[in-house]
Amino acid sequence: MALNEDLDILEKSIRQLQIEWEKFFSGLERKPPVDLRTKLENMIRRYSNAEIRNNAERFRFQNLASRYQAFSELWAKRLRAMEEGRPVGLHGKAAAMAAPPPPPMPPPLPAHHLAAAAARATNEVRVKDASADTEAVRSLFNRFLEARKQSGEGGAVKFESFQKIIAQQSTRILSEKGASAVDFRLETKDGKVSLKAKAVK
Repeated sequence: MALNEDLDILEKSIRQLQIEWEKFFSGLERKPPVDLRTKLENMIRRYSNAEIRNNAERFRFQNLASRYQAFSELWAKRLRAMEEGRPVGLHGKAAAMAAPPPPPMPPPLPAHHLAAAAARATNEVRVKDASADTEAVRSLFNRFLEARKQSGEGGAVKFESFQKIIAQQSTRILSEKGASAVDFRLETKDGKVSLKAKAVK
């Protein structure tokens, strides 16, 4: 199954789990939705340990995982309050109503918006082959130019020269570290913009 389809399932499962927890907290269900929670957590754990190469899909997964984590903490607090006898009302309905509503699911963004947001969120660009991953290198180059502009660094930089440097660094790291890819990120220190590379196993 394609990752994008799994992410759709993950998003629907989070929504369904919200509904099931609300039923439990309002007294409509006698047991918490443990099975659905376990299934959802297993899916999140599986992709947390996997390499997601597509920036947009990686960002969407991170967003869904963070959203689930926020919900999970809220549900745990409300469950603890119930166990300690703190809910107000006969069946805890007042407590459920008093609890802050879960944040709404945002509408899906277009792929190009997701890719841009992913680049900003991770602040890294993954390169396996600098000559083939032209789009990734171009994205890194544009951010490099923007960072230099903001820091006030002068001097023109050509894309071809930049791509050559990325190719040399990635080839060396892939060879020496036995890595499958290289993550590049920008760092600005003392008004100087530099590239930091990290091997990805």
